[in-house]
Amino acid sequence: MPGKKRGWLFVIAIMMLLLSAACSKKEKTVEEPVTPEPEENLVAMDEPEETEEPEEDGMLLYQSPFTGVSSEEENWGRPVLATINNHPLARPQSGISQADVVYEFLAEGNVTRYLALFQSELPERIGPVRSARDYFIHMAKGMDAFYVAHGYSPDAKALLDKRYVDNVNGMQYDGTLFRRSSDRKAPHNSYITGENVMAAMEKTNSEIELTKIPPFVFHDSVEDAKMGDSASLIVVRFSQSNDFISTFAYDAENGLYNRTVNGKLTVDKEGDVPVGVSNVIVMEAAHKTIDNVGRQAVDIESGGKAIIFQAGVAKEMEWKNIDGFLVPVENGVPVKLVPGKTWIHVVPTYSGISKAVTYTP
Repeated sequence: MPGKKRGWLFVIAIMMLLLSAACSKKEKTVEEPVTPEPEENLVAMDEPEETEEPEEDGMLLYQSPFTGVSSEEENWGRPVLATINNHPLARPQSGISQADVVYEFLAEGNVTRYLALFQSELPERIGPVRSARDYFIHMAKGMDAFYVAHGYSPDAKALLDKRYVDNVNGMQYDGTLFRRSSDRKAPHNSYITGENVMAAMEKTNSEIELTKIPPFVFHDSVEDAKMGDSASLIVVRFSQSNDFISTFAYDAENGLYNRTVNGKLTVDKEGDVPVGVSNVIVMEAAHKTIDNVGRQAVDIESGGKAIIFQAGVAKEMEWKNIDGFLVPVENGVPVKLVPGKTWIHVVPTYSGISKAVTYTP
């Protein structure tokens, strides 16, 4: 009997061992232990990957769409296009040293006016502000700029009455948003502040942010632009009157052109700051006299001949209206500009670009 009992005990022990092994295998199948990830891997999963910044001083830089100048501050403000008086009695003008681009057009007869485009900065004071022309308004429409003027021609008034562009006009806000200076006589004394331009945008429920990026392209530096005919002195003529003949002299030290008219350096009245530009562009466009005052119709759509001056050299090419922007092109492709401010003369085809522009080494 004891021997039989030991046999049973042996069998039971074997069965217990088998049952234990089976249970162990089942537990591993149901709940496999998880090996923890290394601590650094867990941190990498939980934290978002940082955006890599440019190498230059470790700062993220933004390029101004109209000047190509890089800045640490991003600016998506809407461009402002102001008609500025260029009668000799209106000089020197206020705010023009801060314009990204200045367009010079004939207004009537041989008298020119400026369209000053402000986007990268808005001056404290702009003026004297003068009256609108229909092609000025079409320029503003093409660039989706907020348009500033004081007065209008009949064709311009018809467009503004239809709210063809977002705008503010001194005819409705003389003495409020627009103020008259006491040191000059009308119509050479109407001014608007940058603060009042912003107030006008709000008053007219106008968009305040940039909606159209200009198709301008830029060189990395002045040195990259030094290919062309040497041109250190440029003369641009709108008439035989010395009051409307511009002379640009290239300053190689700072890579800028200084402008003089009738022997006087072009400066900003606010602080007597000289107006220096990186690019001078002359564009030829068809003009037509449309009334006995001498007002003009100017074709800003069809393109034509152009000359660009930058880095002390000249290059003959063409210009095109690309999506509302007047752009110098070569073989249909936008030509690179030197980063900085640009002055654009739009001269009549009947005078011929070769007569309107001369330059010397």
